[in-house]
Amino acid sequence: MMRIPIGAVAAMLLISTAAFAGQTEGLIKEIDKETLTLTLDDGKSYKLNAETDLEALKPGMDIVIAYDETNGENIITDMQLPDSDSAE
Repeated sequence: MMRIPIGAVAAMLLISTAAFAGQTEGLIKEIDKETLTLTLDDGKSYKLNAETDLEALKPGMDIVIAYDETNGENIITDMQLPDSDSAE
């Protein structure tokens, strides 16, 4: 019978559920207010938190997103919207 040390099993479990932090930017394609999901023009979706001001987000808006990938979902941890006071 083969024995695997408990520490090795614990390490494997931690690796499989570890979060991956990332950053991306793009144009907002769609906002699903029911599922709190934001989709960018590249087709990737990101979960918003319940405190997000959805009225401030509009399709076509340029956005920078920081996110964690957890259990196959991209969870937004921070976002930067365009400065509405800047001159074009």
